[in-house]
Amino acid sequence: MKTTGRHAKLAVSSDGAGIVGQAGGVLLTQTLRVTGLDQALSAGLERWRKPRATHDPGKVVADLAVMLALGGDCLSDIAVLRAEPELFGPVPSDPTVSRLVTSLAQACPQALRAIRKARSSARARARELAGEHAPGTGGGLIPVDLDATIVLAHSDKHDAAPTWKRTFGFHSMTAFIDHGAGGTGEAAALVLRPGNAGSNTAADHITAGRLALNQVPTRLRKQVIIRTDSGGGTHEFLDWVTARRVKYSIGFNLTDDICAAILALPEHVWQCAYDADRQPRPGAWVAELTGMLDLSSWPKGMRVIVRRERPHPGAQLRFTDLDGHRFTCFVTGTRPGGRHGQLADLELRHRRRARCEDRIRCAKDTGLRNLPLHDAAANQIWLELVALAADLTAWTQMLAFADHPARRWEPKRLRLRVFSTAGRLARGGRRIRLRLARHWPWTDLIASAIIRLQMLPAP
Repeated sequence: MKTTGRHAKLAVSSDGAGIVGQAGGVLLTQTLRVTGLDQALSAGLERWRKPRATHDPGKVVADLAVMLALGGDCLSDIAVLRAEPELFGPVPSDPTVSRLVTSLAQACPQALRAIRKARSSARARARELAGEHAPGTGGGLIPVDLDATIVLAHSDKHDAAPTWKRTFGFHSMTAFIDHGAGGTGEAAALVLRPGNAGSNTAADHITAGRLALNQVPTRLRKQVIIRTDSGGGTHEFLDWVTARRVKYSIGFNLTDDICAAILALPEHVWQCAYDADRQPRPGAWVAELTGMLDLSSWPKGMRVIVRRERPHPGAQLRFTDLDGHRFTCFVTGTRPGGRHGQLADLELRHRRRARCEDRIRCAKDTGLRNLPLHDAAANQIWLELVALAADLTAWTQMLAFADHPARRWEPKRLRLRVFSTAGRLARGGRRIRLRLARHWPWTDLIASAIIRLQMLPAP
């Protein structure tokens, strides 16, 4: 019988010419151009350019962001870009990159402000180019999801400490702008914290929230809704949110008063909850507790909403689970009524903050899984590079794949199918042509995406 399990025997040589790897990375460099992020970084980091220096600090930072988007996880991985100067331009040596990161870390507050300002201006430009495909278009809400995540450290580094999960590392605070079910999300803020930082520290939530709001154009901040888990349900953070007249949907702990109010609720007030497709979900209900609690010390207009559901078979009940049901609470300032203003709609809107976990997973695939540097200031610069890479990937998908399922692809799939494709450079007529493999299943997708970005004007 014939077998189909054997691979053909190949003869390997190293004399290929005109062949380039990571050809799909052109999408990232084109996104840098059309959003103006390259120019904004160059202008903002000009003060760190040494006299007679060959490489522009803004270009180096942009190259590091592209490297992370392509799958790198340390500074030396920029060698992947250095090997393809026809695609990515001149790339500095590893010592030059290391010296620049050290210089930025030594002036950490000023350098972070410069990079964040460049990100903010590029974000506004990306929204302008995306038009109806940008989040919040047409007056819709712009969700900003805050959550903390543990980043493991395998050696002793500044600010690394034991975590509440009995691991060792950092407990970073993140904030992501959610693009909804049809897209991914942008990294509005990544804040480095020691491993022993608390989950409900109001000051850290305020810092992440402030940095995230600064990334949203001023005219759109009235559309922002901040969503967190119960770690954000503190007096200080809720006071800060309401003082800025920002909408919110924040998890709330089950106190003794809330548990007593839940048990006192008559059965007829419970309404059927929705599933992810906004269809009634059997075995899940929602109700409002606002009128049964003393909320005089909390922000005016705050509502407390509770969800009740039957645990799935095999689930272990918690001590807060009453009468065989599982309960979760959240608070919001949204008034009753209006379009999608019913309790089930508000609870579904809050539950969709779980997409923040997807954004964190994608960020960990884009350099957040390990902080490779030793000093805390240098690792905060690294987090800013990770945020740049996450933004660059999200903008590329929003602008180049707006009408294709590739807009929802996570980094691993993008790299395997799009970014890592090979090509051949052909020169003629004073032009350089990138020829992609005809048999590659996603060649047409890549080519059309590059053409779409090339047609967009640079600022």
